[in-house]
Amino acid sequence: MIAASGKRWLRRIVSASLLTVAIALSLILLTGQPPAFATLTDDRFDGTIFALYAGNGSLVPPKVKLTDSFNRKKPALLVFYTDDSSDSKQYAIVVSNLQEFYGREADFMPISIDSLPSQPSPKITEPGHYYEGFVPQTVILDQSGKVVFNEKGQIPFEKVDDAFRKVFDLLPREKSLPLKRRVVNELNIELSNK
Repeated sequence: MIAASGKRWLRRIVSASLLTVAIALSLILLTGQPPAFATLTDDRFDGTIFALYAGNGSLVPPKVKLTDSFNRKKPALLVFYTDDSSDSKQYAIVVSNLQEFYGREADFMPISIDSLPSQPSPKITEPGHYYEGFVPQTVILDQSGKVVFNEKGQIPFEKVDDAFRKVFDLLPREKSLPLKRRVVNELNIELSNK
């Protein structure tokens, strides 16, 4: 009887000790890490902006190279960005929306400026040839490889859409069905005919 109560007492001590160690480790791990605060409005690195803020991780890395677009005579959209720029974070949503409409007919190439050489490339088949030192920067090349649009900063969807309409010889917006914005969540916006 004394041996049985001794074993129970020993089990309680071991259980209490293990619980204390588990709680202590949890507190150390939880308080040792700063919380993640990913926001659209700061210049902190949060991760890949197209996956985080645009909900479209399929944009990066680009599926094709600029040389491939030229060879296939396909229009290309180059977007120069950095993952730690609030302007780039906010503009990622516009790029994702553009891909929804033109992604099958044009090659979308988000280019992180961190991957570019320090000197501009003299080759027109290299994205660095078109970069002008600002983020975001949007360049549209038509089927022949000619620059038809080159703007810096956050550009409204409609302005880039107008450039694509010219490239694809589509009706101007005022003569086509109007696109209305429908909010999906606080970050992504879909365009619809409703």
